[in-house]
Amino acid sequence: MERQTQGRQKKIAVINDMSGYGRCSIAVSLPVISRLKVQCCVVPTAVFSNHTAYPNYFFDDYTERMPEYIRNWELLGLSFSGIYSGFLGSKEQIGIVRNFIETFREPDTQVIVDPVMGDHGKPYATYTEEMCLEMKELVRFADILTPNLTEACILTDTSYKGKWRKKEIVEMADNLMEQGPGKVVITGITQGGYIANYVCERGKTGKFLRTVRVGTQRCGTGDLFASIIAADAVNGVDFAASVKKASGFVKKSIEKAIEMEIPVTDGVPFEEILDKLK
Repeated sequence: MERQTQGRQKKIAVINDMSGYGRCSIAVSLPVISRLKVQCCVVPTAVFSNHTAYPNYFFDDYTERMPEYIRNWELLGLSFSGIYSGFLGSKEQIGIVRNFIETFREPDTQVIVDPVMGDHGKPYATYTEEMCLEMKELVRFADILTPNLTEACILTDTSYKGKWRKKEIVEMADNLMEQGPGKVVITGITQGGYIANYVCERGKTGKFLRTVRVGTQRCGTGDLFASIIAADAVNGVDFAASVKKASGFVKKSIEKAIEMEIPVTDGVPFEEILDKLK
């Protein structure tokens, strides 16, 4: 079926899980992307009552339903300015995302892959070696890749360590770009009292962008960052400017969480300052 423009508003297909409580994944992406005047079209990978950092939770895996869900979008001939994938819970889901990109990608479609695989030097307990290999395949399809330092190490078979020279970060980013993406940002690089992101773009000189480190790491901040990057990508915002905007907004959201004494598990109250995001 011929692709339908479905009006002139830009749209992003967001492939991620839905948590009813706790501010992460789709619960973050939907309001943030909408605020940036892009329609957020959700492909759910799973449904959680709340995210898994809480002591108990309800979980419904959506893997078996995803192909039929997506097939109906294909039958409708829908088109998207962007495709953005977040946390994926199995090898099968990573394969479904790859098929989705192959089906819906058009010449101007921006594909953003946030390879949510691990943190603090270790892959998440759910991530098997087989899944890591499958994610490396998915990276080849990305226009924009947003790994944290741990994920960059996994994707480049680099041993994680506590301290890094800038040259080593640059080499990892170059390695990632050789795998396919034209734009890469490696996030969460500690530099004393600062948190840095290394931004590189094919044909341009890479740069480290720093913000003052505040508070502690909170659930959903990665989703917040990547959602801004995704919406900006389809809106044609300069990549480095987008990274600077996203990291600044995350910092302000963490500061607001501290001010309001929000529990760490509850993420950041970005709703309080969402009107400032442009």
